[in-house]
Amino acid sequence: MVTVAAALAIVASQTEPAVIKLWPNGAPGSEKRKNEPEQAKDWWVKNVHDPSVTVFRPAKPNGCAVLVCPGGGHNQLVFNEEGTKPAKFLASLGVTTFALKYRLFREPGSTYPEKVSQTDAWRAIRYIRAHAAEYGIDTKRVGILGFSAGGETVNWVAYPNGDGDPNAADPIDRLNGRPDFQMLVYPGPLGLPEKAPADAPPAFLVVASDDGLARVSLDIASKLREAKVPVELHLLNKGGHGFNMGDRSNLTSVKTWPARMADWLADNGWLTRAR
Repeated sequence: MVTVAAALAIVASQTEPAVIKLWPNGAPGSEKRKNEPEQAKDWWVKNVHDPSVTVFRPAKPNGCAVLVCPGGGHNQLVFNEEGTKPAKFLASLGVTTFALKYRLFREPGSTYPEKVSQTDAWRAIRYIRAHAAEYGIDTKRVGILGFSAGGETVNWVAYPNGDGDPNAADPIDRLNGRPDFQMLVYPGPLGLPEKAPADAPPAFLVVASDDGLARVSLDIASKLREAKVPVELHLLNKGGHGFNMGDRSNLTSVKTWPARMADWLADNGWLTRAR
């Protein structure tokens, strides 16, 4: 079993991850603010106006890719604990991983619309597919992982069809932005449709029973089951909200939840190149 600590050690020995700006001339509606510096302290990142992905390339890529969306209530990003750490864990499994810094609609002074992270996440998935050959990625094995508010971003991109604009000047924007599978860790309720479509991406969910948002994961699982979409839900006895990758918890079930995600990825063939 690959632990979070082992994953961090493995990836720490590799080259510094590259940071890729998602739009060469700035994100739509943010062009004039693209050069504003991000604010970062301790565990949070704020003032994101030039969305980017930090790329964690595995030593032995298996063709799978995952976009990681950290939480933070849409007013900050918990980027280390819910961006970098899960990206390194997934990279240790052979997954080429992209940690997303998306714009924040609840940040004080923000003028962004509620679903601005949908635009950023769709662009990131399209970027991954556009550069699949460069990274050795199978365009039909591109998934997404979201924590808390990042889980709401997953909801916003996983249920609509994600079709690109065939007439877009930028070839990236012509591609589909919907993920092939989704993984949600104590997600929030925004973006969840009244009814899941039958072609929704298969899902993995984990949440603690004593989390005030536990009902959201139960609702997602129920709607996916009704739509006959494969879903796996882990309802932990304790853990509260915001246990991140579990490595700071004293609870064994919380500390080891990433292994359940790895099991799900393996059991469903996402870690196997030939599908």
